[in-house]
Amino acid sequence: MFPVITALFLLIPIVEIFLLIQVGGMIGAPWTILLVVLTAVIGVKLLKMQGVSTLTRAQKKMQTGQMPAQEMLEGMGLVVAGAFLLTPGFFTDTVGFLLLLPPTRAWLVSKLVKSFMASGRFAPTSFSSSTPFNSDLNAPIDSAAPKSTKDANIIDGVNYTRED
Repeated sequence: MFPVITALFLLIPIVEIFLLIQVGGMIGAPWTILLVVLTAVIGVKLLKMQGVSTLTRAQKKMQTGQMPAQEMLEGMGLVVAGAFLLTPGFFTDTVGFLLLLPPTRAWLVSKLVKSFMASGRFAPTSFSSSTPFNSDLNAPIDSAAPKSTKDANIIDGVNYTRED
């Protein structure tokens, strides 16, 4: 993984410089700078809208007792999209805008989850035996069952009276 990241840190700036020179040669330096700034501003506005939408979906799932796993992973995708959009250049802006599109982001998240599951880095066997694991990340959380013998004496309730 380290060689891939190193290669990306070297190749992305080279691609960005090449594209900036090419576009600057065609439309001029001032227009190129304006275009780079404009894409960043538009990208940040779209990022804010997508972030609020993802947060709203996560809150709705939590209110129904479901784990917002998909939304959390999409939120991380939005963080990456924001970093790409704020990096000056056309290549990174294109990648950032692609990550802002919900279908693209959902597709990428599903590929990453499948990759982690296949690699064994994110497998149910990595949890301790006392930790309940539900393979369906969007299934309701069973909060009624005691998590351990220590929690067996805890009773959930709204009304109680203390008798001394």
